[in-house]
Amino acid sequence: MKDRHRLPFDRLARELAPGELKLDESTRKAHAGDKWFASRVPDAVVIARSAESVAKTLRFASEHRIPVTARGAGHGYVGGCVPVNGGLVVSLAKLNRIVEINKSDFVAIAQAGVITADLQRAVERLGLFYPPDPASRDESTIGGNIATNAGGPRCLKYGVTRDYVLGLEVVLADGTVVRLGSRTHKNKTGFDLARLFVGSEGMLGIVTEATLKLIPRPPFRACLAAGFRTARDAARAIGRIFRAGFLPCALEVADAFTLEAARKRTGSRRLAGCTAHLITELDGQAQSVRAELKEVARVVRSVHPKFIEQAFGATECEKIWQLRREFSYALRDTGLTKLNEDIAVPRGRLEDLFAFAEELQQKHGLQVACFGHAGDGNIHVNVMVDMTQPRANDRSKAALDDLFAQVLAWGGVITGEHGVGLAKKPWWNMAVAPEVRQLHRRIKRALDPHGILNPGKFV
Repeated sequence: MKDRHRLPFDRLARELAPGELKLDESTRKAHAGDKWFASRVPDAVVIARSAESVAKTLRFASEHRIPVTARGAGHGYVGGCVPVNGGLVVSLAKLNRIVEINKSDFVAIAQAGVITADLQRAVERLGLFYPPDPASRDESTIGGNIATNAGGPRCLKYGVTRDYVLGLEVVLADGTVVRLGSRTHKNKTGFDLARLFVGSEGMLGIVTEATLKLIPRPPFRACLAAGFRTARDAARAIGRIFRAGFLPCALEVADAFTLEAARKRTGSRRLAGCTAHLITELDGQAQSVRAELKEVARVVRSVHPKFIEQAFGATECEKIWQLRREFSYALRDTGLTKLNEDIAVPRGRLEDLFAFAEELQQKHGLQVACFGHAGDGNIHVNVMVDMTQPRANDRSKAALDDLFAQVLAWGGVITGEHGVGLAKKPWWNMAVAPEVRQLHRRIKRALDPHGILNPGKFV
């Protein structure tokens, strides 16, 4: 990397709109990292206000071989937007316009910096629905969701971000602006290039605008929450719900350590004595949802839960979901360092996963807190570490080695929705076959021959 003071940023400043290029220390520090532990202060930050600004920046960076790291809201959990090689950070936060919501086409067009929840509220006011719901939807951006292929509780029924991307505007490494896909809900014209960039973590191009599929908004929702005496009982309830022919829009589970932390934070008496908790949500037409929830309750009661709580309508459902949203905060309240691993296992391995988490605790002397998307096997396995204890780093690394090895042995994956970034990079070679890693490198070289896009990550 060239010395920052010798880079011709004055030329870039002349090409960009006034105020888009930032060299001051406070701005650069503010763009040094995300919610993970690593950070690196970039040499400069471009606060882009148009796709053309991004294109000019990448043309400049390509000419001078300057690293470029795209950044949305900075709410990732794996260090994906950390500019580890310095250079330029391109912030897309000001590309925050909802360009169009079309009720006839069931399409929304949004710039990359639009907050996910803002788009959801806008389309819902028109009776439409954009289902992807990452936990950070009130802060995360559409562009960031696309970069990581974000999921969330509702992806059990509705799918992840990739399933709603119809088209993209992408700026390539050399500054070329391409429009991929279309606004139609079917398209088999050539390769599906738009979705190549979904989940690419900013290493193949910078997404500046997305054309997204919408569906009709379900008019009614209902929830069932149940507490269990054992994690095995919760796993049995999940299996019986599926075998009974139900596909909830969300099915969330939590273990004993998570629930005890949540009980202390919220003061909930219902959680006392529970070692597992299950939230099931159904949506659709009011009459059918009410009837289905009644049957789901009957199925869950067959496992003899400690309690069952039901909620009908959006307002009452949100009261149940509020407890789920407290889980991460409650774990942070413990004072332990929370290593959040978003592994995914085949659905049939859910019970095995909870049993294995208990084995990890005993073997490594660390608390392990599990909660997350039980319906699709995407569980957040949080290794809770007291960093003041001897060899805490070594023990946590060994626990993660064991966790990822077992997940892969079951046919699972090391990340279900957060991405690889820096956090999962040590296990990339374990998780992906040599031939597939080589294919990643070939695609990367084809689209980014000088290797300037988000360098230092897994490719």
